[in-house]
Amino acid sequence: MQKKIVILTGAGVSAESGIQTFRDVDGLWEGHDVMEVASPIGWKKNQELVLDFYNKRRRQLLTVDPNAAHTALVELEKEFDVEIITQNIDDLHERAGSTKVTHLHGELLKARSTFNENLVLDWKQDINPGDFCEFNYQLRPHVVWFGEAVPMFEKAMKIVAEAEILMIIGTSMQVYPAAGLVDFAPEGIPIYFIDPKPNIQEKGNLHIIAEKASIGVPQLVKELKNSA
Repeated sequence: MQKKIVILTGAGVSAESGIQTFRDVDGLWEGHDVMEVASPIGWKKNQELVLDFYNKRRRQLLTVDPNAAHTALVELEKEFDVEIITQNIDDLHERAGSTKVTHLHGELLKARSTFNENLVLDWKQDINPGDFCEFNYQLRPHVVWFGEAVPMFEKAMKIVAEAEILMIIGTSMQVYPAAGLVDFAPEGIPIYFIDPKPNIQEKGNLHIIAEKASIGVPQLVKELKNSA
């Protein structure tokens, strides 16, 4: 039976593909306060601004490719039962070939109804004012905004609880509720933290790889496959 590896990924995995990380140190995102473009209040205040912001993100996503970190995780599936839980809203894990990916914060290449949150559509083009669902309600990005519930959190929690090895890649694990997922990992399992500037110390079962994702992930994948 294959050993179960659960992988938590954040913006650092996609940054090397050219996807901009979530926000700058000054709390602005592309010159916007995040609450203007990533909250229900911002949506209520200016739908056009929010749609334009995500349209630009979507267009950019369609021009980039998975990097060495994404492809290394696909290699891992040959030897292990791998599940990825990502905070990223891009589809680079899937495009690389990973088969089990849970998106905590939604997906940029999907749109959903403002009438029924379970009515989700595949959507690669711009979402414009006047793009309606079948019930004649405006479509919005299928993205979890600040102040909204994280519907996939319970599923993610159960996945982490089954892990035999946990990998954390390209995320500071400072944003909740995602950061709380580590607490559901079985006690004592190996945990690998890959980040060029780790904000935690190595100790016990926690192993630090102070590299960017495209270097650290292939390195760890090779070690794990050799020890399988």
